[in-house]
Amino acid sequence: MRFYESKHLLSPERAGNTRIYTGKDKARLKLILRGKRLGFSLADIGEFLDLYTTDIQQTEQLQLLYKKVCTRIEDLENQQDALVQVLEELREIRSQCLDALSNTSGQTDRTDH
Repeated sequence: MRFYESKHLLSPERAGNTRIYTGKDKARLKLILRGKRLGFSLADIGEFLDLYTTDIQQTEQLQLLYKKVCTRIEDLENQQDALVQVLEELREIRSQCLDALSNTSGQTDRTDH
């Protein structure tokens, strides 16, 4: 939580050295953690949170969030396509290795995953 304070995403009240987290702080922390889990940068999360406090109707926040979510979905779909290609290549290489090993040693413990 101190990390998020240092990034100015949380700013709890203080009583001496003790931090006092309000319901608002806890809600912000939930949003921060959700944003991180979904792959958004701390800068993006900060932007969302800043808009939340300045735009009472949340119109700007929702528009920004919509754009960022669309971009994130597109990025993840591209990564998914790339992963599928890499997996196909690796499976082909694995198959070639097993074939080559079976030709050279006569027997191989063939375990396809």
